[in-house]
Amino acid sequence: MGVAQWPEVLPVTGSDLRVALVEGERALRVNGDLQTARRWFDAAYRQEELCGDPIALAVAALGLSGVWVHEHRTCADSEMVRARQRHALSLLDPESPLALRLRVRMRGEEDYRSGEHAAITGLLRETRASGDPVALAEALSLAHHCLLGPEHGTTRLELARELIGQAAVTERRGDLMMGLLWRTVDLYLAADPHAGRCLQELRGLLHEHAHLAAGYVVNAIEVMLTIRAGRFREAERLAGECFERGVAAGDMDATGWYGGQLGAIRWYQGRAAELLPALQDLVSSPTLSPIDNSYVAGLALAAATAGDRRSAAGHLARLCGRDLAELPRSSSWLVAMYCAVETAHLLQDVATAGQAYALLSPFADLPVIGSLGVVCFGSVHHSLGMAALTIGDLERAVGHLRAAVRANLALGHWPAAALSRCRLGQALALRDGPQDEAALAEQAAAAREAAELGMVLPAVVGRADGAGRACRFRRQGRYWQVELGGRVAQVDHSVGMAHLAVLVANPGREILATDLAAGTWSREVEFSSEQPVLDEPARDAYRERLAELQAEIDELEAMNDVERVAALRLEHEWLLAELSAATGLGGRSRPFAGSEERARIAVGKAIRRALSRIAAVDPVMGDDLRAAVRTGLRCCYRPR
Repeated sequence: MGVAQWPEVLPVTGSDLRVALVEGERALRVNGDLQTARRWFDAAYRQEELCGDPIALAVAALGLSGVWVHEHRTCADSEMVRARQRHALSLLDPESPLALRLRVRMRGEEDYRSGEHAAITGLLRETRASGDPVALAEALSLAHHCLLGPEHGTTRLELARELIGQAAVTERRGDLMMGLLWRTVDLYLAADPHAGRCLQELRGLLHEHAHLAAGYVVNAIEVMLTIRAGRFREAERLAGECFERGVAAGDMDATGWYGGQLGAIRWYQGRAAELLPALQDLVSSPTLSPIDNSYVAGLALAAATAGDRRSAAGHLARLCGRDLAELPRSSSWLVAMYCAVETAHLLQDVATAGQAYALLSPFADLPVIGSLGVVCFGSVHHSLGMAALTIGDLERAVGHLRAAVRANLALGHWPAAALSRCRLGQALALRDGPQDEAALAEQAAAAREAAELGMVLPAVVGRADGAGRACRFRRQGRYWQVELGGRVAQVDHSVGMAHLAVLVANPGREILATDLAAGTWSREVEFSSEQPVLDEPARDAYRERLAELQAEIDELEAMNDVERVAALRLEHEWLLAELSAATGLGGRSRPFAGSEERARIAVGKAIRRALSRIAAVDPVMGDDLRAAVRTGLRCCYRPR
């Protein structure tokens, strides 16, 4: 899905040279149409090589760079543009404003490719002293582009504000657009609660006159905000439309940004493993920035979630290189670190988690946002909490994850808040025990939020096998709270849930279906088939539940809630049939003699319905229980 960099050359004659330059400037500075601008400037440069006007040659060479840095991603194209600019610069008076603009552009490109910023910021001071407003505006934008690490937030905002002011001097619409765009991005990167106001101002300018490059970034931010809102289906549709706009604008980040947006959606849906084939192709794509390591990190995480520990460890090692601290502080650095921490947790790589914790600590209060607002993975506190959890520092893990929940709620990032709440519950359970009320409350709340958003929450990693895989059913009024492998689900009561609770409480023990139906099983004695179908306490419990169900049905019918009424009627009818079958004349208990097959069918159906209810809330837990529960004349729960 790459974007062609050099479309067909426009036919330009000597008399049309000025037109080509004017059209190139209009496409670039006014319309933000990078693809059209490249065609005009390439045509003008080729023609000027024949005519010999050094000024026009330099303007064309400068225009080929576009508005961003590193717009030419393949080595051949990039080196061709550099060679043209060096040649044009050699023909100019070194003290001329045009020569200064070329030096600014070339220094900015060199700094960006190496992940540095010293040369461009030094040249920015020289540009301020030159008094040339156009050179200063371009230097401000390029310096901003080379200072996208999380430690440069304050400096970036100062540059953006200065560029907005400088646009009034240059009177170039593109300078104003870039200044406002940079400021909008900076405010989102800083988790400023008023970032939306600046975004709205930018939308207003775009409504007056389209600017394809800036409009594409605004579209990307809108995708990010839709993911934050948990509207995954809508976000996926918008991401596809955003990609098409990026291609139309000629933006070489279109493929990478789309991959990142889809990656965030799949991560919160619990489907990251599906991205493995696409990520394997993407990490080798020449369209990626040379200092962007987030896709290697994403590949490691996708492999880890798919259970391919060897590949995950290999990709993580590739990301870390000699030292994780040497990873360039690009605009994608926080995303790469987020994926590295999550991968380290799944692999229980304590060393990587510890190093990541130290590197991320200064940025605890920032959000994990990739590039120019393309994707957001919530608060850095979440990554710090996960790193601490991997290390085994449960006190710090709880503190960071609690802060992450608050920060993600402030961001309006509902999926990230649910994920942090889930991890907080797991950390509390590890610290204070699986029955800790706070732990159970956090996990239950996370399960409800995840179900509403269509998320699949992850299991805890690193817990001892017995504690980590233990399954518990806890009755709480009309609901059952089910715990398994660090996951928690809240499910409506049903007879099948009661049967499951008995099986789970006695792992590995076979229990007669007749005894489950009668509610008469005990550890000491397995009753024969001549025992009552229902004893007195069991019949009372059935009658009590029938009364509860009838009251609920009456209430829901008054509310015209057809779906829930239908579900409750099924349970009501089943209970009524069981109670009728269990009693003889005068309400006396009827023995189950000769009814083993009927009990097998009834209990099996009830358990399967209960498992479907659990799977509807938490598919992972549902799959685990389905694999462990056996029904028949004898039923059993055998945990894997």
